[in-house]
Amino acid sequence: MAASAQTPNLPDEPGAPDERDEHQPFARLRDEFHVPAGRIYLDGNSLGLLSRRSEAALQRAVDTWKREAIDGWTSGPDRWIDLAERVAARLSPLLGAAPATLAIRGQTTENLHQLLATLYDPAHPTRRVIVADALNFASDTYALQSHLRLRGQDPSTTLRLIPSRDGRCLWLEDILTHLTDDVQILVLPSVIFTSGQLLDVATITRKARERGIVVGWDLAHSVGVVPHALDRDGVDFAFWCHYKWLNAGPGAVGGLYVNERHFGRPPGLAGWWGVRPERRFEMRPEHLPAAGAAALHVGTPPILALAPLEGALELVEEAGGIGALRERSLALTDALLAAVEEELAPLGFRVATPRAPAARGGHVALAHPDAWRLCQALKVHGVVPDFRAPDLLRLAPSPLYTRFAEVREAVRRLRWIAETGAQRAMADERPLVP
Repeated sequence: MAASAQTPNLPDEPGAPDERDEHQPFARLRDEFHVPAGRIYLDGNSLGLLSRRSEAALQRAVDTWKREAIDGWTSGPDRWIDLAERVAARLSPLLGAAPATLAIRGQTTENLHQLLATLYDPAHPTRRVIVADALNFASDTYALQSHLRLRGQDPSTTLRLIPSRDGRCLWLEDILTHLTDDVQILVLPSVIFTSGQLLDVATITRKARERGIVVGWDLAHSVGVVPHALDRDGVDFAFWCHYKWLNAGPGAVGGLYVNERHFGRPPGLAGWWGVRPERRFEMRPEHLPAAGAAALHVGTPPILALAPLEGALELVEEAGGIGALRERSLALTDALLAAVEEELAPLGFRVATPRAPAARGGHVALAHPDAWRLCQALKVHGVVPDFRAPDLLRLAPSPLYTRFAEVREAVRRLRWIAETGAQRAMADERPLVP
């Protein structure tokens, strides 16, 4: 949104360099990304930046298509026929999950539908309720409502949403209170997309399973920036996207996880790519499910969407894996929180993200009554943040490409905007964009 002609110019201020920005491998990895010139990009929790590795992987897939045509499925090391499985193997360490428990397919909401179709039993004699939370991304709630209707259930009685005391976060005791004897499935986000609160996946999963409840997690805002241990923690299922912290591109292919205790269940939504690979091309009328989570594949893998993810995962490995990314992410958000405390506290900003490292994901949310216009003013002055209604400004430093000096400079610009009231030159209308 364009600024008014009266918008003042932000004064230049030479920023002090930060020696942490020179540490390897991260100094080198930043150069792998197409960082928008003259902008501080803090919106990687919505859409990560394009890397040269992803670009090259996509170009290889296009070149193979051009050169090999149909033989691209079976020719050479970049063959497409098992690309989804190769990507699953590279994702395995990030999720703490055996490769056989992962299927890289579909997109987030579609994968939730597939998991519910496979695991939810509407005929259970005593447990038919699904519990979710009132803060989760709305698409999950839409999926839960529509799935219950498709299975002959009334969402008004079989879907319960855990309320938030403050509209920002969830409390463990509130979650446990909702885990009554009629609950069959619990679905929660690992990181709440507004406030950035990181839930205790291990504890919640253990306590819910002790009550006989199937536990599923939406990992969209944590995969690639927070380590997971899905197998160890006993999670029943999970689903996520790859276009945020993992930088796989807009609308990138998603992923799902199924604990091995559920192996052998027929897929709720069956398709030909979920057939055993050695029988897939026989085209028999009976469905012969593949082993493990691969049975939940439906249609042909989208090769041009898978390829950039494979390239992006190379950079995760070169960074030292998910542990190294988490360490740098926490250092960046620590620096961000310190700068906010020093510069913004007197100006009406309130940190909505939990301060404890174990309770926050990769982004920091600032509450302010004029958050929408502050977000637009930051964009005019070279910072790309994110807004979430009604009053949250989200700042998401990526461990792969954000510099510590950029974090400090972004807060300086936000302080100047708030001090001068420059945001008042921004229009208040909100366009229909993500």
